[in-house]
Amino acid sequence: MADSFDSATSNLLCAENSNTCFDDLDSNATDDLGHSPSISHKTNQDPNFDHNCRSKSMIDFPSQSEVGVTEMVKRESEHLPTHDYLRRLRSGELDLSTRREALDWIWKAHSHYSFGPLCVWLSMNYWDRFLSLYELPRGKTWALQLLAVACLSIAAKVEETNVPQSVDLQVGDPKFVFEAKTILRMELLVMSTLKWRMQVCTPYTFIDYFLGKICDDQHPLTSSIGRSEQLVLSTIRGIHFLEFRPSEIAAAVAICISGEIQAQSVDIDKAISCFVHVDKERVLKCIELMKDLSLISGSTNRGSASGPSVPPSPNGVLDAACLSCKSDEFIVGSCANSSHSSPDIKRRKPDNQS
Repeated sequence: MADSFDSATSNLLCAENSNTCFDDLDSNATDDLGHSPSISHKTNQDPNFDHNCRSKSMIDFPSQSEVGVTEMVKRESEHLPTHDYLRRLRSGELDLSTRREALDWIWKAHSHYSFGPLCVWLSMNYWDRFLSLYELPRGKTWALQLLAVACLSIAAKVEETNVPQSVDLQVGDPKFVFEAKTILRMELLVMSTLKWRMQVCTPYTFIDYFLGKICDDQHPLTSSIGRSEQLVLSTIRGIHFLEFRPSEIAAAVAICISGEIQAQSVDIDKAISCFVHVDKERVLKCIELMKDLSLISGSTNRGSASGPSVPPSPNGVLDAACLSCKSDEFIVGSCANSSHSSPDIKRRKPDNQS
């Protein structure tokens, strides 16, 4: 059973008050019907943040030794949601639409600030892991929005080199705009719940290794890495890929990408024989899922696979997932609008007021 959200926030975040700070915030919130008074503010953009300078992603795909990869494969299970999380999403016990909405907003902020793909992946990793452990109070939609802001803020601090202030992350016309102190409190709750394991193993951790194996231990081409980033990112949209470990997704992506770069079919069985750290059948299942969801094209012959039909630009990745994939998890709801416009006047949820 998930731990009590209110108990955790009370102990961690509001030592000065026996009531949870989130309950206090909720009393000051206003919704679209205008219930309860609120304070309206124009979001002040950080004058020191350079919007013309792309935040340099720290994905550099370093060469991995066999020992290093072995250790990372052992550790990757520490960075996954609980084993019953996917079942709870599929059964409706957890609201799938909230995950979709969070990813849509995170994608808008990602596009607005030109964050790297790993930042999106980390944000959703934190989101999924947190909600697999804690049950947020029902009926408080602002709590989910606050969680999305906190997850992106943490991910940006971990991965990006040019990071705006947390209050300035709130682009894309969100329902509420939170103050910095409130976001920080939620960040602390997320990090403590995840036991401060924020440097996680992702498919990006392994992709260079698997691409190199297919290329006879030669360093993969830059084009291979770029296309791998796009295909990995396209797996985030739905929930089906939560079934797989990051190393399994990376192995599947490497095989599909190699088929594209070599402009010919790749013998899947031969390629997987080089991958001693992953389960062959699970990698095959991941490849078939990518085909079923139209993330890649090519023959359904198990012996071969051609390259992925992923979009040429990062902004098209999630849109392609929405338009192409057949499952309800992909087609329900609209994709994020990657507008770079600044938000208008917002309803800011104040911190505890005296």
